[in-house]
Amino acid sequence: MATFHFKAVAGDGAVRTGVLTANSEKQAVQELRRQGLIPVYVGASAPRRFALRTDGFRPGRRKDVLFFTQELSTLLNAGVPLDRALSITTELTEREQFRAVLQDVIRVLKGGKSLAESLATHPECFSDLYVNMVRAGEASGSLGQVFEKLAEFERLRDDLRSYIVSSMIYPALLATVGLASILVLMYFVVPRFAAVFQDSHLKMPLPTKIMLDISAFVRAYGWIGLSAAGVGALALHGYIRTREGRMWWDGFRLTIPVLGDALRKAETARFARAMGTLVGNSVPLVQSLNIAKAILSNRRIAASLDAVAQGVKRGEGIAAPLARTRQFPPLAGHLLSVGEETGRLDQMFHRMADIYDSDTRAAIKRFTALFEPLIILVMGIMVGALILSMMLAITSINEVAV
Repeated sequence: MATFHFKAVAGDGAVRTGVLTANSEKQAVQELRRQGLIPVYVGASAPRRFALRTDGFRPGRRKDVLFFTQELSTLLNAGVPLDRALSITTELTEREQFRAVLQDVIRVLKGGKSLAESLATHPECFSDLYVNMVRAGEASGSLGQVFEKLAEFERLRDDLRSYIVSSMIYPALLATVGLASILVLMYFVVPRFAAVFQDSHLKMPLPTKIMLDISAFVRAYGWIGLSAAGVGALALHGYIRTREGRMWWDGFRLTIPVLGDALRKAETARFARAMGTLVGNSVPLVQSLNIAKAILSNRRIAASLDAVAQGVKRGEGIAAPLARTRQFPPLAGHLLSVGEETGRLDQMFHRMADIYDSDTRAAIKRFTALFEPLIILVMGIMVGALILSMMLAITSINEVAV
């Protein structure tokens, strides 16, 4: 027997938490249902708190939306009426900032608006895709299933984003530490050898002379270089914030060897996941394209969807116009062509999302597998050159002394 923590909802809407003993989580869930409770969480550890930061709450917002979606899906599929399910979910939300958002959604809903319209009053939390999915669920009477699909969509998208970010942290940290180490050596260590040669008036070996000249240049003009780099970075950031700059930057990122391929596949997976979710819930194809365009982070790829939407309006389908943009991998067009021929376009979008989700992870692994040794090699060569120059200097001094 094992001990399990649980959080459940009673018939009167009250939230109950506690622990119980059972042989498995499944048995614990069955026991809660036998007691007339609706399980919200059952696990070996205490229920996780889904918190939001108070400084704009952007990083934690996705987790709260995911938590809200999962809980609402559980309650609606268990037969709890919408108004009570929203009230329970609001009570389960432990962070005041997001709870206030849900309370406002309930207020608008009670004012006579639909759930989709109520959620749309908070676009900072609920995207166009989210709102349109809920609107489709209300029209078809399948809100529980829609929230279940939305929970899966949010979870898979968050998993892919987290994988990309976590995979890039180590290469970035490695490059930063390596560069900082070189600068410290050139700025503080190497000048000590320069002082020795200046006092002894010895002839320096060529590698040592080059090293000392570089060190002197860094000490004399390093701050100018850093200032210029800072100003350049700010100017680039400002340019990227413009429409033309963002288009150029997003296009440039796609041309980076290995990394550009990974970014393109990540955007394709995000696009396909959104389209599969929307089309599968009877959202019109052109409207689905416009919604999917809004959630893509690469503006160059997103802009290409305008031509795809025009092709759909002309009756060309989606596969041929998508292939003509040349912004998506070639396989994507073939997969969608098969989906159109078989009449299972939504399933093919989901299959396409799974394929490019997996390909993105493989591409990121390839990039880190190439980038990390390259950084180590470059840093090793630079440090080795410094050490060799120092050793030649020490050797020349010893030979003179002998």
